[in-house]
Amino acid sequence: MPGSSNKPLELHAGALRLAVRPDLGGCIAGLWHDGTPVMRSTEPTELEVSHRSASYPLVPYSNRVGHRHFRWQGKDYTTAANFSNNPHSLHGVAWLRAWELVSSAADELTLRYEHQADAHWPFAFTVEQHFTLTPQQLSVRLVFTNTADIAQPVGLGWHPYFPKRARSRLRAELSGRWESGANQLPTHPVAQRGIDDEVSQLAFDNCFEGWAGAAHISDEVFSLQLNSSLPYLVVYTPPDKDYFCVEPVSHVNNAIQMADPARHGLLAIEPGQATDAWMKLDISPLP
Repeated sequence: MPGSSNKPLELHAGALRLAVRPDLGGCIAGLWHDGTPVMRSTEPTELEVSHRSASYPLVPYSNRVGHRHFRWQGKDYTTAANFSNNPHSLHGVAWLRAWELVSSAADELTLRYEHQADAHWPFAFTVEQHFTLTPQQLSVRLVFTNTADIAQPVGLGWHPYFPKRARSRLRAELSGRWESGANQLPTHPVAQRGIDDEVSQLAFDNCFEGWAGAAHISDEVFSLQLNSSLPYLVVYTPPDKDYFCVEPVSHVNNAIQMADPARHGLLAIEPGQATDAWMKLDISPLP
């Protein structure tokens, strides 16, 4: 039934099982194929925080707001700390808030989060997240509506985590990579023709541009294809972790502080107007 939901929700299609936690930022707790994790997965009743999940939504910005302040349409704003002792605000606000259940079926689910202006984000908005599961594909869509009385800066995306297996490999067509400074904020772009390598050989924590809209992830268990309507890709491959991240996003990290945010993907959404984005993960088990 529509309304608040503190219980995990599950979708099933063929051998796929998707578990979602509305109360933990509308995150995906796990995605399994015949019990084998497709994404980094935790049984939903055992998941305690959204940043340990399989994926969570990035709304209304991706990555960081540098040093928790920005200037928008001639006015200065600050954002509250939202992750440990990090000097920046991370990943928006929706991943840290409870979402409401709008509708659910065996293979479809819709959640909604309504934001009122607060210390973490100074503009009101509503966002819906739609999940659809088939025997071969997970599809997720975000629909963002500006409910504030002025235009606001908006970015959308997702933060998927994948298990790092012995033969995990990533391939994506790209044109550039944003280098970052010691403060983890982007400094300048450099040419990057693409990625095609074993994940164990990669050491990225970067935003990439010129993404052709598809990323191929393979290992000894699955062949995956991640597609999205979004034009940028954040890739995080920590060498000391058992996971890696491939994140479709709408803008360059910290675009809100750049001289021309729109040129780097950040949107200005007028009151009452909406924008949307989608992500699809095709799943092919290997014989």
